[in-house]
Amino acid sequence: MPQFAANLSMLYQEHAFLDRFEAAARDGFQAVEYLFPYAFSKEDIAARLKAHGLKQVLFNAPPGDWDAGERGLASLPGRETEFRTGIATALEYAVALDCPRIHVMAGLLPAGVEHAAHYPTYISNLRWAAQQAAAVGRDVLIEPINTRDIPGFFLNRQDTAHQVLSDVGEANLKVQMDLYHCQIVEGDLAMKLRKYLPTGKVGHIQIAGVPQRHEPDLGEINHDYLFAMLDELGYQAWVGCEYRPANAQPGGTSAGLGWFKRWISR
Repeated sequence: MPQFAANLSMLYQEHAFLDRFEAAARDGFQAVEYLFPYAFSKEDIAARLKAHGLKQVLFNAPPGDWDAGERGLASLPGRETEFRTGIATALEYAVALDCPRIHVMAGLLPAGVEHAAHYPTYISNLRWAAQQAAAVGRDVLIEPINTRDIPGFFLNRQDTAHQVLSDVGEANLKVQMDLYHCQIVEGDLAMKLRKYLPTGKVGHIQIAGVPQRHEPDLGEINHDYLFAMLDELGYQAWVGCEYRPANAQPGGTSAGLGWFKRWISR
């Protein structure tokens, strides 16, 4: 059975962030992920994880000025110092929270700029970040994201991401395979899982219904089929539930977990 992690940036928004840990544990989750922990102390988050018996399995490195629309720094020439400072902070949190992996967002490609112009910076930054992470026993993940949700995002396709891994050449750099983004950009999810999971280069999977990014039992993807395939292929890492509950009313997250309850009862 796949191991599911609740994404606390999207789920349980009826609760304050630090109270979402308890809500997730109460519903049967054993692990959590989220976008960013940096508004809270490492000690406060660690205490919530311990109190509710949860594992921290993923969060993002600082993305630049998120409120101003920035979505990562890794591919941006001239921002290397800020990028390195952010990675250092992320690794401090990862060690304190016993989190084995961090996601490093690629950033936005400016209009009119060729992808190739930023690629060397991306490779160099990722190689440095992976080396820093390896020194403390962590993995770095990169995620292809669709340009409907994030127009201009630098990394969009699975094959491109795996080429990046090859070009960087660090064993602890892996792909965060979000099936929601992959379906929108490429489709053919089952064959892509069969292609990439056996390589050992997929470090984390995320899910959401397509096209509305609601629960995985809503929309065009047959997640039950894909979950069974994960078992068949021997996938042992986590599946992050990074979706927006269709019912936005208080209690809506828990009310929409019928799909999850079916799987954890197997």
